[in-house]
Amino acid sequence: MDRIGPIKIIEGPNNSSKVPFSRSLYIDCTEKVLIDSGADPESLLKLNKEFGIELIMNTHYHPDHTTHNYLFPEATKLINPIEYETAQSIDGVARANGVYQEWGPRGVEVWKKNLPARWVKSLGLLSGTYDYDKEYNFGGVKVQFLHSPGHTSGLSCPYFPELGVVFAGDYDMTSFGPWYNGTDGDIDDFIRSGKRLLELDADTYITGHQKGVFTKKDFAKAMEVYLAIIDKRDEKVEHYVRQGLTFDELTSIGIFYPKRTLENGILKTWERTGIRKHLDRLGLTVPEADRVYLNTK
Repeated sequence: MDRIGPIKIIEGPNNSSKVPFSRSLYIDCTEKVLIDSGADPESLLKLNKEFGIELIMNTHYHPDHTTHNYLFPEATKLINPIEYETAQSIDGVARANGVYQEWGPRGVEVWKKNLPARWVKSLGLLSGTYDYDKEYNFGGVKVQFLHSPGHTSGLSCPYFPELGVVFAGDYDMTSFGPWYNGTDGDIDDFIRSGKRLLELDADTYITGHQKGVFTKKDFAKAMEVYLAIIDKRDEKVEHYVRQGLTFDELTSIGIFYPKRTLENGILKTWERTGIRKHLDRLGLTVPEADRVYLNTK
């Protein structure tokens, strides 16, 4: 377990924090604070046994960041104020992820059958919200939960100003690139929030997935490459639209996800919602047969 001052970094299983897991942070202080619960469950349980977990601050509602909330029934669990209502119902989550919009009520019922029970339980344990940008003091450790929309509408990135540390979460610098594929994601917000993170007075950036810890210099270089993937997606979408592809054809190529994975229902949904965002961004339209899409959030 790596450590930066009072911050313990807890990895996913096998020392990897790839989806469907994420990196968690533990503030080693009198108030026993965990940020996100997506790390290895055995490591989290061990941490709770040795030090205690009394408060869980979830950066956003996605399962790779909240799925182990249920392991700590006695802990208070808070989330950002924008996503609290979303997380109160599975139907709300379905709308935020494009399931309702792409497939309608029947599609939502199919999707519900495949949801992990532990995630549904974990969302149900959320009891309230924290405030954006307010300076919290946990046992002498100061942290602000910065509103960083784009990945989701409510994502927060915890910033420790006195330590010069940022938990960048899903600004994760992976080769997949930026993820804004829920209906609550936004490309322009993603770019703005990414740039805002670089403006902070910080020396260390911790991502929620994969590599983990960056210096500011390395994070800035990685961010340039990372955000450039958005433009590459624009180019691909425009190229195929100019060839006259229909929406169904365009969303079966594999712009975001490998073509072989698009038989997975939720990945197909996110492929479609992501491409819709790029079509809107480019001001392009394509023919769509048997339209189910409900243009509402």
